[in-house]
Amino acid sequence: MLFQLFLLVVPALAAPALDKRASAPTVSISHPQATIIGSTLGKVDTFNGIPFALAPTGSLRLKPPQAIATSLGTVRATGTAMSCPQFYFSTSTSNFLLSIVGEIADIPLFQTVTNAGEDCLNLNVQRPAGTAAGAGLPVLVWIFGGGFELGSTSMYDGASIVASSVTMDMPVIFVAMNYRVGGFGFMPGSEILKDGSANLGLLDQRLALEWIADNIEEFGGDPSKVTIWGESAGAISVFDQMALYDGNITYNDSPLFRGAIMDSGSVVPADSVDGAKGQAVYDAVVKEGGCSEAADTLECLRGLDYTTFLNAANSVPGILSYNSIALSYLPRPDGTVLTDSPEVLVADGKYASVPFIIGDQEDEGTIFALFQSSIITETEVVDYLQDLFFADASRTQLEDLVATYPDITTDGSPFRTGIANNWYPQYKRLAAILGDLTFTLTRRIFLTVANQVKPDVPSWSYLSSYDYGTLLLGTFHGSDILQVFYGILPNWASKATHAYYFSFVYDLDPNSRATSYMDWPQWSTNQSLMNFFSDHGALLADNFREDTFDFLKTNVASFHI
Repeated sequence: MLFQLFLLVVPALAAPALDKRASAPTVSISHPQATIIGSTLGKVDTFNGIPFALAPTGSLRLKPPQAIATSLGTVRATGTAMSCPQFYFSTSTSNFLLSIVGEIADIPLFQTVTNAGEDCLNLNVQRPAGTAAGAGLPVLVWIFGGGFELGSTSMYDGASIVASSVTMDMPVIFVAMNYRVGGFGFMPGSEILKDGSANLGLLDQRLALEWIADNIEEFGGDPSKVTIWGESAGAISVFDQMALYDGNITYNDSPLFRGAIMDSGSVVPADSVDGAKGQAVYDAVVKEGGCSEAADTLECLRGLDYTTFLNAANSVPGILSYNSIALSYLPRPDGTVLTDSPEVLVADGKYASVPFIIGDQEDEGTIFALFQSSIITETEVVDYLQDLFFADASRTQLEDLVATYPDITTDGSPFRTGIANNWYPQYKRLAAILGDLTFTLTRRIFLTVANQVKPDVPSWSYLSSYDYGTLLLGTFHGSDILQVFYGILPNWASKATHAYYFSFVYDLDPNSRATSYMDWPQWSTNQSLMNFFSDHGALLADNFREDTFDFLKTNVASFHI
C-alpha cells in the first residue's frame, strides 16, 4: 500500500513514452463511435485514457455512471490517463499532523500534479504491437486496489504483462479501468440508498466491462475470452463483479467474463449501505461540507465545488491511519446491485459460476498494523476491534477471537519468525488478526463454502512466501505488485505465476500451458495451496490456524465491517 501510494504520486513512472514513428496505432470503435490513436513502445501498443462514461460531475456526481451516446471523434490516447479523486489521508482534525497532510493532498495543485479529477472514467488498452482487429486474443482485465480509497490505472502500466505474455507464447490484450474511489465512489447512507446511488465504483467497473464487450474486438481481443483480475480492493471487486445482481453477468446475451483471478481479497462481510456505520460516515461528510441544514443534503453535496466536496469526503478516517482497514468506504449491500452481504451471497450460490484463482501473501496484515503502536495489551486489541471494526460482535466473541492467537512466536505475523519483528507489544498479534480477518482465512471460508455450493466450478489457491525475512513486514500485502505484476525480480515465483495465469486466461486451467512448472491441483482435490517461494514452489496444506478458521466460519455474521 505504501509503495502503491508512491507510484500514485509519480504517475509518469508508469506512463509509456510516445511512439516516434510516423504511423501510430489507430483503432476505430462504434460504441461510442470514435477513432482512437495510441502509441507504440517496443513490442507493445498502448491506448491510454479512453473515456467509457460521461464525466460524473455536476448533477452526475454521486450518480450511477452513464454510457456515452454521442461520437467522441478522434481520441488521442497517448498521455497519462486522468485518475479519480484520491483519499490519501484524512482531513479530520482529530489527528492534526495527518489533517494538514490531508488538506495539502486535496488542494487543486496537488490533485493536478497526481493527475486526479472527477472526469476520470476512462480505461487503458495495451496489446502486442501490430495486433489487428479480429485477432481473437484473450483479454485480461485489471482492477486496481487501494482500499477503495485510492488507486488508478496510471499506477499499473500493463506493458510488462503484455510483453511477458508474448515471450511465453500466450499473447493477451490487457485492459485496466479507472473507477471512482473514496466518497466519490462508495458513499454510504440512507440518502444514498434511497437515491439508487450506492456502490458507484462497482457500477463504474461494470460499465467498463460492457465497453470491453462492445469494443475489444477492434483492438484484437476476443470478448468471449475475458478474465478479470484484481489485487486487494481490486480482488474484492472481482468477487463483487461475480456477485453483482445475484451473479448475473450477462450483457447482450453473453457473459461479460469467463474467469476470475483474486490476489489478496475476496469476500468482505459488510453491513448495509444505510447501516449505523455507513450513516455515520454520510452524516460526517454532510457536516464537514456545510450541508447539515440543507433541505436535501445529497443535492447539497452534489452542488459543492470540487475541493470542498473532496475535503468533506476525506474528513472521515482513512486506511493510512490508526483505523487501518476499518474502512469508511467500501462496497456495502444495497438490496439491488449488491443484494446482500457477500458471505450470504456465496452461501446462497448467488454469484457467477466461473473458474477462479484466489490467493494471499503470507503476511497480509503487517502493513495494516503499523499505525497502532499505542496498543500494548491483549485487552486493548479487543477494545480496538470492538470500537472500530465489529459493532455486532459481543465482547465475548472478540475475546474468543483474540484468544486464538495466544503466542506471537507461532501465531504472530510476520509468521515463522519467532519472537523477532514485534514492532510494539501487540504488533504481531494484531497483524495476524487483521490479515486473517480481511484476507487469508476469509479466502478459505469462501473456498470451503463455494466448494459445497458449486462443487463443479474449478478453483485454485495459493500462498506467497517469496519475501520471507523482510524486516517487520515479511511477505506483505501488495508485495505481489512488484513481484508478479511488474516482475521487478524475474525469479521463479514471478515467471511461474505469469505462466500459470496466462494458461488460465487461455484455457481456464493454470496447468494447461505451464508445462515446465509443477502441477497445481484444484483446491477441491485435497485443500492444498501452491506455496510460491522466490526459487521454487511447493504444495502446502490449507489448514493452518484452524482454530481461528473454525471460529470465524461459525461466527461470520457477527464480523461485518
